[in-house]
Amino acid sequence: MSTQPKPPFVPPTSVRVDSWIWAVRVLKTRSAATAASKAGHVTVNDERAKAAQSVRIGDEVRVRTGEGERTLVVRRLIVKRVSAAVAAECFEDLTPPPPPKEERVLTAVRDRGAGRPTKKDRREIDRLLGEHV
Repeated sequence: MSTQPKPPFVPPTSVRVDSWIWAVRVLKTRSAATAASKAGHVTVNDERAKAAQSVRIGDEVRVRTGEGERTLVVRRLIVKRVSAAVAAECFEDLTPPPPPKEERVLTAVRDRGAGRPTKKDRREIDRLLGEHV
């Protein structure tokens, strides 16, 4: 039995964008990251990215999620999902902070199955949206 020394670990020079998004915990599952790429919610360096597109260190990745759009700069390439503390070291977050609660736009939400709004409801909705005062 020959005992050849193991070759040294060579870090990858590029990683699939869907795998990286999942590994740094932007999206919960790899299939969700692939679906987001297919739907056009992922861009790499301001170009729409397919799931298999490679990302390299220094690339800017934008991901549209349910909470809004996140802008990340790749600092380290990883393929496997790691702890949140380690994942935070793999990217630089350039996402602007969310607006304060006072500046958020209110939306009119009606209960499902509540039927057609009455005249009073319609006036309240218009007042909320600022259309008719």
